[in-house]
Amino acid sequence: MNIVLVERIFPTGQALQIVQGDITTEEVDAIVNAANEHLQHGGGVAGAISKKGGSAIQRESDEWIRTKGTVSHSHPAWTLAGSLPAKYVIHAVGPVWGDGDEDAKLASAITGILRVADELKCASLAMPAISTGIFGFPKDRAAGIIFKSVNTYFGAKGDSTLKLVRIVLFDDASAKIFLDVWKKMWED
Repeated sequence: MNIVLVERIFPTGQALQIVQGDITTEEVDAIVNAANEHLQHGGGVAGAISKKGGSAIQRESDEWIRTKGTVSHSHPAWTLAGSLPAKYVIHAVGPVWGDGDEDAKLASAITGILRVADELKCASLAMPAISTGIFGFPKDRAAGIIFKSVNTYFGAKGDSTLKLVRIVLFDDASAKIFLDVWKKMWED
């Protein structure tokens, strides 16, 4: 069962939450997959989403690559969510730590996710801690960038269809790091 750890309501009425649990069980309009540029969903979050959502997600991803090419940081792909409770999966490519300009690439990926959610007319979205797994992005640094990117997007897009963004973290260590950054950013 997923648990909301903290919530921030913005002046626009939009909400950002940190949730601990399993992103594949989120009953939202779209969930975000931490993808690679070729949309091959082998392990980690991508593997879990593909496994629980069924083979349709990989088939649609393969079709995306065939027709539109590889996926960039700023322009995520999307597919239907197969047998997951969400309607869509937004496949976002975060930066690999050490490739250079990582902060800007992560901010661009988060903004791209939010933009695609709006294009799909989503009211709710759940995303993992993009790039903090095998891509090696430091979790505390990623948390700050994710929070700032959502804050900036909501400030600029008060007319957005997106009303709720949930950052879903699986493990206790990640949740603690994100909560620490949250407190420094908004509660100190």
